[in-house]
Amino acid sequence: MRKHFAAEDGRGFVTQNTGLRAFRARYRGPMFNSSGRRWGIAVLSLGMLGSACAARQDVAPSTEATQETPAMATTLTCTLSGPAQVRAGEPVELVFELSNPTAQSLRVLGWHTPLEGVRNNIFDVSRDGDSLEYRGPMAKRGPPTADSYVALSPGTSVEGKVDVARFYDLQAPGTYRIAFRGPLMDVAREGEPVPAPNGGFRPAEVPCPAVEVTVTP
Repeated sequence: MRKHFAAEDGRGFVTQNTGLRAFRARYRGPMFNSSGRRWGIAVLSLGMLGSACAARQDVAPSTEATQETPAMATTLTCTLSGPAQVRAGEPVELVFELSNPTAQSLRVLGWHTPLEGVRNNIFDVSRDGDSLEYRGPMAKRGPPTADSYVALSPGTSVEGKVDVARFYDLQAPGTYRIAFRGPLMDVAREGEPVPAPNGGFRPAEVPCPAVEVTVTP
């Protein structure tokens, strides 16, 4: 004969000590019949299933999530620097620095850049808004060779210095704005041949802010 030790828990359920915790509803309307015990077990099972789902939703996200890789630079950069002020007749030496912030080695054709000096009209020069005429050489040459290129490893830079006063009339007092015209004539990425096949070129724009130089009497 099974013994029942029951206690009402105040929420309308009866707890029975039968070796397994079960719940019976106090309400014994049409929904519950002689198989009310099975209804109690079903309610208990649904409750356990709901608890398991809630626990699964509370699991913290994995710390092994893929982190985004910082974007790498894809182009060369350039800086142009010079004296802020000079007297008329003095040299105006500019420093042109070309840098490679990318993740690969690059080779740059030095033609039409200050890396080879000034052999063509490579600057836009103006005084107080008026453009100045170029007075230097206009080099004519054959196809480039491998020696015409400058190698730039990742994170390195190269520079060239030129006295622009030799090629533009900077004698008159005023404020002169000097900008590198660009683009770079040919830039070979890692693994690409130099010079380019069939006499071709791979030009590349390079950002290079202008400088201003004030000439005083």
